[in-house]
Amino acid sequence: MRIVVDLNRCQGYAQCVYLAHEVFRLNGQEALTYEPNPDDQRRLQVERAAAACPVQAIVIDRLDGEERGETS
Repeated sequence: MRIVVDLNRCQGYAQCVYLAHEVFRLNGQEALTYEPNPDDQRRLQVERAAAACPVQAIVIDRLDGEERGETS
């Protein structure tokens, strides 16, 4: 799984941090950092965090072969 956060769109509401604190972190009051390739074990947390983003700044991409269960 690969995630991308549009940091220009992100407003620092930090809903993602509350729902997936091992993937998303808030440095200071508004500087969001994140793990771009989290473990698949975190998929549900990341999907919930993306859905909770008020400005829809989080995009989740599948890596090649992921849909078929293949590994690179």
